Formats: sequence, C-alpha cells, structure tokens
Amino acid sequence: MSIRHLDQLLSPRSVVVVGASNRPGSVGATVWRNLCAGTFAGPVFGVNRKHAELDGVALAARVGDLPEAPDLAVLCTPPDTVAGLIAELGELGTRAAIVMTAGLSVAQKQAALDAARPHLLRLLGPNCLGLLSPRIGLNASFAHIDALPGDIAFVSQSGALVTAVLDWARSRHIGFSHMVSLGERADVDFGDLLDHFASDPHTRAILLYMESIEHPRKFMSAARAAARNKPVIVVKAGRAGNGLQAAASHTGALAGSDVVIDAAIRRAGMLRVETLQDLFMAAETLAHFRGSPQKGLTLMTNGGGAGVMAADAAALAGVELPPLSQALHTRLDAVLPPTWSRGNPVDIIGDAPVERYTATLRALLDAPDAGAVLFMHAPTAIVRSEDIARACAPLAREAAGRLMSCWLGDAGVAEARRVFKAAGVATYDTPEEAVRAFAMLARYASNQALLTEAPTASEAGPADRAAARAVVEAALADGRDMLDELEAKAVLQAYGMPVVPTVAVGASADEAVAAAVAIGYPVALKILSPDISHKSDVGGVVLALADAAALRLAAAQMLARVRSVRPSARVTGFTVQAMVRRPHAQELIVGASVDPVFGPVILFGQGGTAVEVVVDRAIGLPPLNRVLARELVATTRVSRLLAGYRDHAPARMDAICDVLVSVSQMLADLPELAELDINPLLADGDGVIALDARLRVTPAASAGTARFAIQPYPAELAETWAWQGRQLLVRPIRPDDEARHLAFAGQLAPEDIRLRFFSTRRELPRSELARLVQIDYDREMAFVVIETQPDGTQRTLGVVRAMADPDNIEAEFAIILATELQGQGLGQRLLDKMVAYLRGHGTQRLVALVLRENTGMRELAMQGGFALDTAGSDRDAFRYVLDLKLTTKQGH
Repeated sequence: MSIRHLDQLLSPRSVVVVGASNRPGSVGATVWRNLCAGTFAGPVFGVNRKHAELDGVALAARVGDLPEAPDLAVLCTPPDTVAGLIAELGELGTRAAIVMTAGLSVAQKQAALDAARPHLLRLLGPNCLGLLSPRIGLNASFAHIDALPGDIAFVSQSGALVTAVLDWARSRHIGFSHMVSLGERADVDFGDLLDHFASDPHTRAILLYMESIEHPRKFMSAARAAARNKPVIVVKAGRAGNGLQAAASHTGALAGSDVVIDAAIRRAGMLRVETLQDLFMAAETLAHFRGSPQKGLTLMTNGGGAGVMAADAAALAGVELPPLSQALHTRLDAVLPPTWSRGNPVDIIGDAPVERYTATLRALLDAPDAGAVLFMHAPTAIVRSEDIARACAPLAREAAGRLMSCWLGDAGVAEARRVFKAAGVATYDTPEEAVRAFAMLARYASNQALLTEAPTASEAGPADRAAARAVVEAALADGRDMLDELEAKAVLQAYGMPVVPTVAVGASADEAVAAAVAIGYPVALKILSPDISHKSDVGGVVLALADAAALRLAAAQMLARVRSVRPSARVTGFTVQAMVRRPHAQELIVGASVDPVFGPVILFGQGGTAVEVVVDRAIGLPPLNRVLARELVATTRVSRLLAGYRDHAPARMDAICDVLVSVSQMLADLPELAELDINPLLADGDGVIALDARLRVTPAASAGTARFAIQPYPAELAETWAWQGRQLLVRPIRPDDEARHLAFAGQLAPEDIRLRFFSTRRELPRSELARLVQIDYDREMAFVVIETQPDGTQRTLGVVRAMADPDNIEAEFAIILATELQGQGLGQRLLDKMVAYLRGHGTQRLVALVLRENTGMRELAMQGGFALDTAGSDRDAFRYVLDLKLTTKQGH
C-alpha cells in the first residue's frame, strides 16, 4: 500500500472496461455508458468474449488482444475471474484497476492482491462504485449522474453516499477534483489517497466519509501530512457504537469506542463534522478563513430578530461575542441613529439606507478587536438588497478573510448573495448556520495547533523504570493480570505521582487496627482481593473511620457483604490508608488502555464513584507533553471547575498535566500495561494525590511505543560531537526550531539557496518553514547541527534531511550547511549519520538530485558511495543513488 501508480488510477490516459456490456441495468453497461458519454479525451477500450463491438466500438475478446496497455482497467466480471484478469493486465503493463465486482471471498481477494503485487498494480475495491475525476472528464463508475469539476476531493467508504453526494452537490453547483468509492479497501485505502491528494495541485480540500480505519499509524502519518497542506474534513459514522463493553477499568471500557476515533481526528489536525451538509459547509468556510482564524465574532444586522438568533446560536456553540471597544462605540455613534443597539449584536435598524451599511461595515472591519464580522440582512422595501451588496462588495473584497454573510430569504436576496460570493465572502442561508461554521473554525484552529507538538516518549520527570518493571514482572510471574492496590500505587510512585500512604494487612480487624494506629486516624478501609476490581460496587470501601471500634465494625461488615455479594471472590485482606482532607479538591479520573485500532490511549475526566453516570471524559493519544495534556483537560466540563470558582481556588494545572504526561511515559516504558485507572485523583491548589488505582497487565506487549499511533520524538538519536574544537549538538529537528531555522536560512548565501532549493528565493514562506520543522518521524527525518553561542543562544549550523516514500523503499535527501562551514568535513559526517539511521529504519535506497554545477554536493555523493543514475538524470540535474541494503559503503 502506497501512492505508487495512483496517478494512473486517478488521472489515466486510457481506460479499458473488462466486462463491457449492452445488457440493460448491468454494471458493465452502466460503466461503459458513463465513460463514453463523458468528455474523457483518452481512448476507451472494451473487453467482452461474446460481443465483437459495442455502440460502434470494436471490443477485444481478451485482455491480451488490446492494442495497447491501458493505464486503468475497470473490472465488471464474476469473482472467480478477477485474479486471472489482474495477472493478465499486469503482464500487459496496466498499473491500476477498479474492481467493481462484489462477492469476492477472502481467498479470491488475496489471489487478486497476489496477482497485482509483482507489477505494483493498484487495486481500488472490490465491491465499489468506482471513481470520478471531473477535471479530465473521467466517470469510471456506475453512478447515475456525472460530477461537476471543482477543487474538492471526496473519498467515501460507502458507494451509496457517493451517489447521494453527487445529487446534493450538483444541485448546489459544488464541483470536485475527484470522487472515490473505496469499497472493501483490499489495497487502496484512506491513507494512500490522503498521501496523494495532499500534494495534488488540483485539490484544495479533502473530504472523507469513513466508517472504520485500518493501519492506524499509516493513516495518522498520511492524515497529519495532508492536514498541514490543506483542510481535511471528516464525517465518521458509528458515533453511538457499542464500544462500552465490560472491562476491568473504566478506561478499558472505552476501547473501540467512538471517542478514540475522535481523539485521533483531533490530533491529526483534521476537522470532524456531524453531517454531509456540514462537510461541505466546513470546506467552504475553511477556504475563506483557514489562513486568518478569528477569536471572536461581531454580529451586524438590520433586524433585532436575526441578531438574537445568531447570539443564541453563539452561546450554545461557545462562540465569543466580544464587547465593543470605546473607540468603536464612539465611531458607530457617529454613523448610526440614537436607537441603535449600542452593543454586540450591532443592530443598525431596519430603515437603514445603503450609506449606513457601508459606514457600519467599514467601522467594524477597521476594528481588529471586533474579530470576524457576520453581516446579516433581511430584505425590506426601503432599499434593494442587491444595491446594498454592490455598495459593500469593495469593502468585503478587502476583508474576505474576516467577513461572513447571511442574506435572509430566497429569491429576493439571490442577487445579493451572488455579489458577495463573487467578492470572496463566505455566505450562509441562516444565522445559526453561519455561527456553527464559525465554531468549526475554532475547533479546526485548535486541532491544527496540535500538529506543532512533537513530544518524546519520556517527557515526564525522572522515573524509576526498574522499580516499576519489577512490580509488573512479579505479578506476571505469579500468574496475575491485576495488580493489587499497593502494587498499582508502587508503579505510580515510581513515575513520580503522589499517592496516599497505604498499608496492606490480612483479613483481620486486629491487623487493620494496628495499621490504623501507625498511620493515624481517621482512616479508610478497603477490601483487598485479586477478583474484585471495583471495590465500591461490592461495599468494599468505608471512609472516615475515626477510631478502633468503628474500624472493627467496618471490617466485620465488609467481609460479610463481600461474602454475600461475591462468594467466590478470594479475599486476601484489607488496605488501610490515611484519610485525605482536602475539602475543595475535585475528584478526577486519569486512565490508560489499549484501543484495538489506535493502540494506547489516555483518558482524563471527572472522577469518583459516579464516573459512568457523569460521562465527562476526553481521550488523547500518546505521546503527550504538557501542552497536549493541557488541551486534553480543556476539552472536559470539569476543566471549568478546575479553573476555580467562588471560594474554590484554581487547581494546580501543571500537577494534573504532569500526571497525564507520566501516564504517557508509562505506556511507552511498560509494554505489558493493558489498563490503568487512577480514580479518584484529587486536585486542588496544593497539587494532586491519587487515592486509588487499578492496573492490569498482560504477558504479551499490548502497549509500548511500537503500538503508538503517532511516532514519538526520537530524542535517543541526539548526540554531542566534538568538531574542530567546538561542541556541537546533533539531534532530530523539532517544531520549536522554527525561529532558528528561519535565521539559518536568512544567513545563507543566495547561491547556496539556489543549489539547495533549485531556485532563488528571498525568504521561506511561513507554510513551508512550518513543514520543514514539523515532520512525521515515521517516514521522514531531519538532523540539525546546533551550537550554543557565548551569549547562551543557540544557532543552527546545518541540516540533513531525508523523506521516504510511504513504502519506505526510497528516500530522497538534501543537505545544507552554513556557508562558512562548507568543505570542512561536517557535511560528510552528517550524511554518515543519516545513512546509518535510514539503514536501521529499513529504507532500501537513498537518492539525491543535484544540480550539475553543484560540484561540492556531487563530490560528497561520490565520496559517500553513491552511484550516478544516468537514466534518472537530465540536462539540469544528476541523480545519485546509494543502495542501503549493502553493509558497507562503496568508495570508502
């Protein structure tokens, strides 16, 4: 699975329909008709053993009789023919096929894949509707209508939804660069198409309808790369689901649930919406606002009702309506009648002439603290809507990235809508729709911010990994998967998490009393049993025991209750712990489990015994740092309580975040960790303390960084070099290198920039700079050389970069050093480090494209053992290739 030969699939020069037919209602007949009826300029061939011609076009009896190898084959034949046809097409030279056929067995699908593999022939389907590429007039589907050309790519797991979207979009004049029905995804999947469309110049936004995700790390890598370049918007079905199965922990019960998918979409920088209508509304909104997100929204209206409706929608959506500044208030007083609303919403009164509209809009757009502006208008007999639109259009054109519009009505405002759309302004049918679109922008901006975070697997403070491993290994050696309370707390303590002092005793009231005397009253008493995970469910927890008599009574009653409720449970004793008196603390839950698709996940939410009833929780994907941990906390309702209220001081947010980061590190360090609950975790202004913990382990590695859906920052690759009397730090690049990278590029000689980027440029665009420092370590690597200056600041001296294709077959590399350091051996050392890394990563070939006049780079390549690829070179640049499968470099 990769992006190889997807060009032949999505933009073929020629197509063959195998199974072309004239039988009414058949798939073969419909596909043939769609291909021939369109404007596709390339040849369309047909194969049918029973007919010599179809609609006046000569057919081939078999694939081998075709006059040439078509780029794309569309198969509409029975299941038992598919694998053989794929083999024939591959031998002929075809490199992409759409398998329309339904009903292939597992063995038949595998046979088709086996037949395609030797030729790297790509398969879309089976059991799919096909695809449409309107830009080239291609309709290789059995859809009932064609698509309009445009710049949106739509990929759907459901063929039926493709036809529904075709109808819906055509009636609204929405066009597409591509529409793809994935079918059963035997080969081409979401990850492949995200990779392709991310760099497709004809695609502005990518829309996905998905029901399930396979290959999570591949999907996350492709999604994060695509989301850096253009909006990726998702409708994910199955939100209700049945993921809440029984589990040993509250967190484990969420495995496989929709909240995990939601976390993955958020972390990948994509935007999730609820409906197909929202899918296209979000695409339209992001096209206008993506580069200029606004924090607040100012409402402008000629009627109070529209303003109230928009304000209500804003309150429900959490959209801020900023108060008007004194300066703006004064300016509006000068252009509006005394009866204007004097606040946000800005009601300019229903009798407003054109001049009042333009003056108000100019004042709002001149005020940066007004944020974005929602222009609302209900038609009146005072002035024509189109006259208002034409007068405001020049202002709108200047500030299209800050302006939204809502022309209430239908035919009476149609021309006004058209004028504003022509001016580049996003236009919505209702005030609620406009506000909902603005709320999407805020979510999208938040998700995009997560793309800049690149935490390591061990962002937490020092941890006693050996102590934690010893506890886990002892439990596994004893044949247990559940750690008892003391063992679980010992693991937490090894990772620096505060826990309440706890003592384990036998099932004896006397032993419990002795422990309580040592700890000091009041105490809490809990049952200790390897068979009871949720102790409060069986009456196994009693709090605030003030003296020995109360403790003895509680112990006796607890044993009796447990024997009655769970007679088969093994009771090994009690735990006695100090009562923690923190009256203003919030009860939280922090947990971890292993999702069957996305691997390790982390939970945060409101805790306590009613955790399932309250259902205030959020899921995040490791690795976490404090920024990501804080974002996870902020997505819950309890975060507002943690911020403080009335006589409750704010909780120490850094202490809460440190617990989340420590759990992330535990998931990396302890592959056997399967489920973890810290509940309750008390949090207040003094910090946090864990009162109870449950931890389940498995002999097989269920966690660990190998199961992370997002590759952690590889801090272990950093090293210090002594070079010409200087101490240099060499490490993988990070997002926070952006400012240093910009300064580094700014100090390069113009000729160095031309030789590196194959063009002369004065500065790097912000989007490209972000892309250079925000990399996906699963498929890309960049090592920077950094030197600490005498004043303590750090300076970037050079960088070597390699980007592998999604198959990890070939990586293209480039290297650039500060101008004064070139030709002194530092480049060779950097290249050696990259070669060693890529060999360990399993990459097969390293490639460099070098301008012919770049003699220094050519010499470096030859010294590094690269061979000149004459077939891949051209008149401007040489192509050098290093075979990384060799154990030693040639030429040394």
